[in-house]
Amino acid sequence: MKTQAYFNTGEGDSLQPIDIGHRDYACVVSADTAFWALVRKDRLAGARNVSSLLNAYRMKAKSFAGEIHALRFKLKPSAVYFNPTDRCNLNCSYCYIPESLRKSGTHMSTAKLLKALQTLKNYFKSSLPREQKPQIIFHGAEPLLNKQAVFTAIDWYKKDFRFGVQTNGTLLDDDALEFLTSRGISIGLSLDGHTDIIADRLRRNWNAEGVSRKVTEIIRRLKGYHNYSVICTVTRENMSSQAKIVELFHHMEVPICMLNPVRCTLPGGYKQKPSDEEAAAHYMSALDRAYELYRKTGRKLIVANFANILISILAPTARRLMCDISPCGAGRCFFAVSSKGDIFPCSEFIGVKKFRGGNIFREDIRAVLKTAPFKTVTERRIEDIVPCSRCAIRHFCGAPCPAEAWTINGRMASRGAFCRFYEEQVRYAFRLIADNKEDAYLWDGWDKGTLTTFNSRGK
Repeated sequence: MKTQAYFNTGEGDSLQPIDIGHRDYACVVSADTAFWALVRKDRLAGARNVSSLLNAYRMKAKSFAGEIHALRFKLKPSAVYFNPTDRCNLNCSYCYIPESLRKSGTHMSTAKLLKALQTLKNYFKSSLPREQKPQIIFHGAEPLLNKQAVFTAIDWYKKDFRFGVQTNGTLLDDDALEFLTSRGISIGLSLDGHTDIIADRLRRNWNAEGVSRKVTEIIRRLKGYHNYSVICTVTRENMSSQAKIVELFHHMEVPICMLNPVRCTLPGGYKQKPSDEEAAAHYMSALDRAYELYRKTGRKLIVANFANILISILAPTARRLMCDISPCGAGRCFFAVSSKGDIFPCSEFIGVKKFRGGNIFREDIRAVLKTAPFKTVTERRIEDIVPCSRCAIRHFCGAPCPAEAWTINGRMASRGAFCRFYEEQVRYAFRLIADNKEDAYLWDGWDKGTLTTFNSRGK
């Protein structure tokens, strides 16, 4: 209790000790600035050690606060999740897009798609530095149902954008694969299990037929192509086999995967939500297995959603995904465009009309970003959420996802669906750092361009 009182002194600087489950180390964190230090447990209660650490932190506290503020409030959009069609040839039970849209929604015409991209080009030209090329991710629904329009747009604007395609893979024939890989387009696939039986339980076409064999074949054909990734959506059906899916991905030489907890923005997703504790236990086992395979073969399988948590601790401003910060990236670092040209803060909101901010063919993008639907998301601050406002790791988590918070609880000032799951990820990440294992979980060169401003492991 004396240590706790010493670290947290009313209106003064605050460092909060947390137990990370490590045999030798604990961690102290400044929740306001995302500063942290590892301290040996046998030195944690020493007044001299505490005083030295606190004094060192105070010298840097202002710069730390400035960095985290800029990350949270000063970034500009640099990416767009673009749905060129509402339709999908699959009927995955946890999809966040309403079934009516996926069944009978509209395609955006080639002419309109080209017009929309010209509008985006003009917007980014005025908002981003000349050397920064914005990103367009054709998303869905299933973008390759509108393949001609998408491929025409990629070739038309290849000098202006970095393109990606998030697809279920079932429409990737020889011509489509050649087109995408020859142009270096980022490809995202989905596979939810290491066996057909598991993978096909939730990802099926409208005839209730699984598609995992087709996707597995595409992954085999992409071997050696480094600009692709595979998402495994974690549900009650497959959470216990995450280590096995890691083994499969590693065996197939997948460069990057994501083990994403199912989004709970629609009832189908919420019904498949595993408990935080069970999901976390199996998730950590999968991360352990990824490390074991790396040690055995020297080849990494990057689990991108965990790598982002790890980066948020090691180098907050170097993180690549913006879901795990408050406000999140929705409407702030990226936004989404539907097949009708409607603009939403994020793809997760496309099925929620309340969050439509405007239309790319009728309204100015700058004006849309300032509308009430967007501000509802971009002004969601973790300091306004209980109990997150008191949480030591709030800037490594961000209380995601605002779409979940809204659809589950009916308000933004509430947590998303996986609070304890994120907490256990952070503890796990700190244990890796204490054991000097972090590089095994991160892409090569992750620290290029970063600068160490403080280094203390309390050895």
